[in-house]
Amino acid sequence: MTDTTSSEPQPPRRILFLFSDTGGGHRAAAEAVIAALEQKYGDAVHCELIDVFRSYSPAPFKYAPELYPIWIKRGKLMWTLGYHMSDRRGQPRMMTFLVRSIWRKFKQGLDRLFQEHPSDLIVSVHPLFNTLAMVSLRKLPQRPPFVTIVTDLVSTHAFWFNRHVERILVPTEPAYERGLKFGIMPEKMRITGLPVHPRFASSLLSKPDARAKLGWDDKLITILLVGGGEGMGPLYHIARRINALKLPCQLAIVAGRNEQLRDNLNHVAWNQPTHVYGFVTNMPELMAGADILVTKAGPGTISEACMAGLPMIISDHIPGQEYGNVSYIREHNAGVYARGPERVAQVVQKWLTEAPEQLRARAENARKLARPNAVWEIAEELWHYANQAPVPQPAKPKRGSAARRRFPRFGFRLRK
Repeated sequence: MTDTTSSEPQPPRRILFLFSDTGGGHRAAAEAVIAALEQKYGDAVHCELIDVFRSYSPAPFKYAPELYPIWIKRGKLMWTLGYHMSDRRGQPRMMTFLVRSIWRKFKQGLDRLFQEHPSDLIVSVHPLFNTLAMVSLRKLPQRPPFVTIVTDLVSTHAFWFNRHVERILVPTEPAYERGLKFGIMPEKMRITGLPVHPRFASSLLSKPDARAKLGWDDKLITILLVGGGEGMGPLYHIARRINALKLPCQLAIVAGRNEQLRDNLNHVAWNQPTHVYGFVTNMPELMAGADILVTKAGPGTISEACMAGLPMIISDHIPGQEYGNVSYIREHNAGVYARGPERVAQVVQKWLTEAPEQLRARAENARKLARPNAVWEIAEELWHYANQAPVPQPAKPKRGSAARRRFPRFGFRLRK
């Protein structure tokens, strides 16, 4: 009898991505990896992207995507305190009490999530879902492999590192060292870089070609100012302060979805050629045509700037997870930190009066930090784990005091 099983079409590998729109980096990283998976494996892979807070969490957590930017903008002190209190191997009693208090509400949503979205692999690109998801999955007789993609560059919070997952992919050497500090075995981690969407690298042009396409002056030093998709931060005041110096340069300002900011910028009497944009989809062209980037310390923007060989003036950062990004860029001489419009303008003026070789050196240093193949390496890792057998679970303990299970990685117990 002839064996025909090998010729039968195999069902696509189902990969479930857990994320939330609390900051743009989590979605961007997941979408970048999904694009690489689909380009590389086509119909053999099926990916789902689930915002866990929005779709499977109780109030007030379900409103986290809307509350996060308000909290970051108006409650930085409380954010900083909470971040550092929880960023340690042994949880303080208050944090233990807090997580245990919300677990009963969270577990119903997580149980429903895994029932409604069966998968061959679960991937987390958000620090808050690793441990909670693993607790929910441990109740099953077997579970899919679990991979974490760390989307913070350097200051990686303790919540990223759960020792029960199969693989943790980190973007930098400092992030790898943080994982070791939190008890992760070296063989469970790999330094891949931060995933950047495949179309970014494929859309990068030469500087002359980018400027010709954008209609920019090809002889002037170009300063690109960005505030993320929402046009956050003191972008208007930074641009006005640079404008007041009447420097021999041109400005390109991305206001994002902030229509009020764009309108205000369009009413400024500019002293140099200035191009104002709203929300853009051609960031590779803008970065390729620019000479200097003014931005906050977002990991995605930094990674893209490094791929474009674009030196950075970092004007702000989120306390906690973005602090290390500032140090990382400064230590590698790929940029500087200059908080506030006045200091940013001073650095721009200084860089424009220096010898051109110094700006080119910073650009080359930024390019050395780039890992353009990161998204493909991550896609290959995920494909490998998506084709592994389900992970068998330990037998459930008997009821009674022994039935209390330890919350993965953290040092407290959780009742069934």
